[in-house]
Amino acid sequence: MPCLDYVSGLMRFGGVQIEAHEHYQKQSYRNRCYVRTANKIDTLTVPVQQRTHHQPIRDLRIANDQAWQMHHWRCLKAGYGKAPFFEYYAPYFEPVYQKKWTFLFDLNLELLTICLKLMQLRIPINLTEWYDKTTPVGLFDARSRLNPGNRPETYIFHQPVEYPQNFGVEFVPNLSIIDLLFCQGPSAADVLRAGLRE
Repeated sequence: MPCLDYVSGLMRFGGVQIEAHEHYQKQSYRNRCYVRTANKIDTLTVPVQQRTHHQPIRDLRIANDQAWQMHHWRCLKAGYGKAPFFEYYAPYFEPVYQKKWTFLFDLNLELLTICLKLMQLRIPINLTEWYDKTTPVGLFDARSRLNPGNRPETYIFHQPVEYPQNFGVEFVPNLSIIDLLFCQGPSAADVLRAGLRE
């Protein structure tokens, strides 16, 4: 489930190409997201099979020998079960965590599609047909610029706009889009629009 900076980037452009032929990059958003729980920021990581170095992202298999789905869903229920819009949106996500996924790319695409649908964002998304190291003229290349280590001043598309979060008094920016959906519901897209960087 993408971070707010990622979804803001999708909103900024009339159409988007998602890189479907890059090599998997460790320590990236490709297999993790950040959510807020009672005591901390929790990292939800989808485990991938070993020997992922130089493996195309479309071929990257999930390590289903770990109970990651049960852990993720329990964490989401514990962290957002009392959020204002959890009961409305949870039925869209729960089946995703009940299905056995083989490829990380397919899981990510399904979650992205659900998030955009719930935000009522109709953004044309295409998948690249091959890997092109250089960016074609007229396209903005964000492939390696959205990183978990980015600080608010280095977000590419998103200027954090505070909204009431489920725990704590200190606002935490750029969590997973699911935080914004569960806490703001139908207003989620408006919060992102208010923080779009020019």
